[in-house]
Amino acid sequence: MEGDQVGAMTSMATLNAFNRCVLHLGRLARDRGDSQFIEDGLHAFSELVPFASSWWGEMSASDADAPPQSWMHGRINLPESFAAEWHTCAQIDKFSNDTLSQLGAVVRESGYTDPSEEVNDFARRHHLYHPMCITFELPESGLLFFVCVYRGADAPGFSDSEAELFSAFCDHLLQLWRFQVQDMIRFDTGSGATDFGIARLDGSLLYVGARLCAAIQRELPGWSGSTLPFEVIAQLAKAPCVIRFGRCTLTLSPNAEHVILSVEAQSRGAVLAPRERTAALLFAAGHSYKEIAKTLGLSPATVRTYLRNCYLQLGVKSKVELGSVLRSPSHDTRRISH
Repeated sequence: MEGDQVGAMTSMATLNAFNRCVLHLGRLARDRGDSQFIEDGLHAFSELVPFASSWWGEMSASDADAPPQSWMHGRINLPESFAAEWHTCAQIDKFSNDTLSQLGAVVRESGYTDPSEEVNDFARRHHLYHPMCITFELPESGLLFFVCVYRGADAPGFSDSEAELFSAFCDHLLQLWRFQVQDMIRFDTGSGATDFGIARLDGSLLYVGARLCAAIQRELPGWSGSTLPFEVIAQLAKAPCVIRFGRCTLTLSPNAEHVILSVEAQSRGAVLAPRERTAALLFAAGHSYKEIAKTLGLSPATVRTYLRNCYLQLGVKSKVELGSVLRSPSHDTRRISH
């Protein structure tokens, strides 16, 4: 009986600490008014579930042809180069792919045990001995939302109870962040917001949709995804305004200390440049990246970028759907952007 009482007291103390943490998170979201509250909220959560470092942001799902890519990423106790380093081994990172295949579930691991030594070397460099991650669907953006926390080899692994607390905390974190985004760009979650982005005046992103990502990546294939390109940053202080960015037209609208970006909406027949459409037709016909690259005089990486953009802009999810849309009468080649 005495043991049960001690256990009940411990559980109540944990519950009270969690409630205080969530209330504090809500105050941060209200007072800070931007995604800085994610970092501050995780710092508060670390008092309940200690961790050495953390990383979060939006992410594209991986597939057989394209590795996952992170956007709007923030970090605690990790270097600025962290996301760029991870992107080089993202496609073969087993832990990351496990989290992407188990949306809404907490995934944990211990040790440098990835089948790839490249991934293990990356984890050792940043002391990611005990990772814990959760990834959520974010259908309105066309992307996913993830939060990862890490401990080093000198610390214990994350326990079952800590994983449950992490899951509950991240549920609150995600909802508060989504509410902020919805308030700023005023969209209904059912209608989507893939064409929008939200940035501070220094160019750092608070939110970005998949179509806006594709539009920027089309012009700058090496774009990092955490900060807007300098060509756009230079125009933020001039909002409200409309600017040309390569083949894109971006509308910039002020919102307190932030700027809302929206990419010009175009019909299905008008979103593909000639080379993108040619690459898409060859891919739909069964040609490989290398074959398409050789035919068009491009690198395989550029072909991959073209095809990723085609999938996003046309709203398709498979090679069959891609071919069907490209061959449909409504896809009028005379309306393709030049």
